[in-house]
Amino acid sequence: MRHSLSLQIGPVAFRIGSAWRAPLEALAHLYQGYPQPERICDFTVRLEPERPWRRWLRPSVAIAGDYVLPDAAPMALAHGLLAAEMGMNLQMALGQKSYLLLHAASVEKDGRALILTGESGAGKSTLAALLGERGWRLMGDEFALLDLADGRLRAFPRAVSLKNGAIAVMEAEVDADRFGPVLAGTPKGTIRHVRPNKRALAAMAEPARPALILFPRFGEAAAARGVGQAEVFMRLTQSSTNYVALGGAGFEALNGLVAACPAAAIDYPDAATAIDMVEGLWEQAA
Repeated sequence: MRHSLSLQIGPVAFRIGSAWRAPLEALAHLYQGYPQPERICDFTVRLEPERPWRRWLRPSVAIAGDYVLPDAAPMALAHGLLAAEMGMNLQMALGQKSYLLLHAASVEKDGRALILTGESGAGKSTLAALLGERGWRLMGDEFALLDLADGRLRAFPRAVSLKNGAIAVMEAEVDADRFGPVLAGTPKGTIRHVRPNKRALAAMAEPARPALILFPRFGEAAAARGVGQAEVFMRLTQSSTNYVALGGAGFEALNGLVAACPAAAIDYPDAATAIDMVEGLWEQAA
């Protein structure tokens, strides 16, 4: 690759290469302040032209790397930053074997972690990002990393992917220099990434013990209900990209998590209501 960038994010190191300079310049700005890896990177992502001439003529970005999806559609160069982010997600989803991966956001307070998981559009990323600005430490957005050996969560504070209406919510909360570019016209609408704050970056090597699991759902009247262990276990197996691949180790880790943490499903109409509900449930779980 003509251009490359290496990043250390929690326990995982990435090397991202690109045939174009612009995506890596955007990535370098978004991940300003992250440490450089001091070892060989765990995963490689490559942003390549779909065909040699597509580097210059109607540039088209194909996501490659250690792990690939052969049928994945290429992306416009204007969405090169998104392609890099998706490439890192892909390497983790297909290649990560050291931790049980949950498609979840997580935040920490007083050494204890809250896991937020649910379907796309449930609002977990926005909620975690807001909590990370209001007294909590953001541990991660896209993936929660559960240590197979000791059951603690490892921080993986990637840039938070905000979609559509969530962008304005966070723009009112966070300094402008922490945002990436506005990416319009993506398959999920308008996307903008925001860098976690300095506290999240400084503490990315600090794990936390899971203490509460929440299943948020945005756009409904405020309501909360407890979720039984069998339902929690089923939901989390569905949200994990590597549970099956880990075999017995994955089962033991997930079983330990479910046994140790109370869980609830919450519906909420707006961010302020959600934060109040989270804080109340957190106090009950203490």
